[in-house]
Amino acid sequence: MRKGLANASVLACGLVIGWLATEAPAAVSTAAITTSTTRVAAAMSSDVIVLEPDLERVALTSRDRLVRVADDSKWNAVPIVADDATGLFDQLVTSERAVRDPAVTGKQLAFMGHLQQLVYRHLIERPDLRDLVFAAIPQDLRGAADLNIAAGADLYLFGPGGARELPAWRIVSAPPMSALLADYSEAEAAFGVPWYYLAAVNLVETRMGRIRGDSYAGAQGPMQFMPKTWDMYGEGDINDTHDAILAAGRYLSAAGAPEKIEKAIWMYNHDNEYVDAVMKYAEVMRADRSAFRGYYGWQVYFVTTSGTFLLPVGWSKD
Repeated sequence: MRKGLANASVLACGLVIGWLATEAPAAVSTAAITTSTTRVAAAMSSDVIVLEPDLERVALTSRDRLVRVADDSKWNAVPIVADDATGLFDQLVTSERAVRDPAVTGKQLAFMGHLQQLVYRHLIERPDLRDLVFAAIPQDLRGAADLNIAAGADLYLFGPGGARELPAWRIVSAPPMSALLADYSEAEAAFGVPWYYLAAVNLVETRMGRIRGDSYAGAQGPMQFMPKTWDMYGEGDINDTHDAILAAGRYLSAAGAPEKIEKAIWMYNHDNEYVDAVMKYAEVMRADRSAFRGYYGWQVYFVTTSGTFLLPVGWSKD
């Protein structure tokens, strides 16, 4: 259909430092990286009470492994990713288990989804650490970890990272998880496209609708339709989440989904890396519906020639 926001490097998710929505974004710097030991505490400030599981105790539940924070506002912080294999391993296992634990909700879930995103991005950039971490990942998480790292690598190649300035976007809160899942399910029932493919497209294109603004090619809305394509497949408002998700289901069905889903996704965006990434993220959610909870917490990052920037809710270039 077109190359959308993903081609503008929205999917890059490098390391950042925290900042307030009223400030200008801070570029990535190696100074923002802290060294971790065997704990998720490296992702938080120092004034927390920490549970320190040994690496061999990877079967512990996420509630056993989570950092217990006296001040709930600490969960609003941007995670700081470890820069050693042991710390990254612990952060990866903890975040993967946390997003699958129904007892982890609200700010804790959002924090763990964000941490999960940043850990995978750092492992893509540091293959020397990745090999050590992946050698130790427990079997029940290995399939999802393999797909996540491969999808992230696809999108790392997909995005050119050659922009010189930040995009003319506005960043808003994603719709509630329950509303998104209801929209995906409605589209699946109407057009036969499994919900997890729609969720994967929504994730890759606009981080579940967080990005408001046109792509460099002029695509619009949470599912990034070109206006002419919307005229053919859309009903209602191109910027409405419900209408856009149904239009995506309608388009993918017309393009051959679900029988020829890979071809249909290629028609949606003519790039092999894009297709491969969407297929992999969808497979993670197909195998475990709760993985959607982690992806829902992934944030908007943008790569420029000056560095990688976090664009939080409330950010606007104007």
